[in-house]
Amino acid sequence: MARRNGAASGGEAGQAGADWRRFEPLELTPILAAALEAFYEHGFHGTTVRDIARRVGQTVPSLYYHHENKEGVFATLLEMGTTDVAWRAEAAAAEGGDRADLQLAYVVEAIVLYMTHRVRLAALDPELRHLSPPNRKRYAARRKEVENLMAGIVRAGVRQGVFTASLPDETARAILGMCQSIGRWYHPGGPLAPEELAGRYVDIALMAVGVTKRPRPSTRAAKVRAPSR
Repeated sequence: MARRNGAASGGEAGQAGADWRRFEPLELTPILAAALEAFYEHGFHGTTVRDIARRVGQTVPSLYYHHENKEGVFATLLEMGTTDVAWRAEAAAAEGGDRADLQLAYVVEAIVLYMTHRVRLAALDPELRHLSPPNRKRYAARRKEVENLMAGIVRAGVRQGVFTASLPDETARAILGMCQSIGRWYHPGGPLAPEELAGRYVDIALMAVGVTKRPRPSTRAAKVRAPSR
């Protein structure tokens, strides 16, 4: 019997005109919801298929009906996360128009908001080393989309004369690495709200490319809430 598709919607992903600053609850199947909690608490190796099945109140064979194995469940969650952050980053860049400084500010804001509002998904990123080569390749390709977007923005800023980064691609990777590390330490309910943390990281990213003052949004963008400092 063919396995059913165990994937679930990433919420707003793929919806035309969706607000990249808005985070609705994830639409997860019971299996994926249980697996996400287990992986977040115990990591990939510390989580067993039996543990996931127990959390969702199913048997191990019934779980295998929906997903090939533990890696299949894990890969599905990782794909949800990369899809979510990728569309948000692309939408944020589009909101910045043709101004690299605004694009950088908005994309960093989008990534930090994802890392904090979707902290359980974001925390899975360091575990990608446990994926088999085919799954790891597919996941890496989606991550590369965001890296290429960021690098393109930094290069454009240098061409526009608003950034002074002498190594645009390396600077872009450093900014992304800074943002992605949030999933390793951020805890909801801590002293910094997602919007406040996003504002701080926007300022740090702008300083990394030589911008010392937050860019003023265009008339259109000003209607959308800017990240707080």
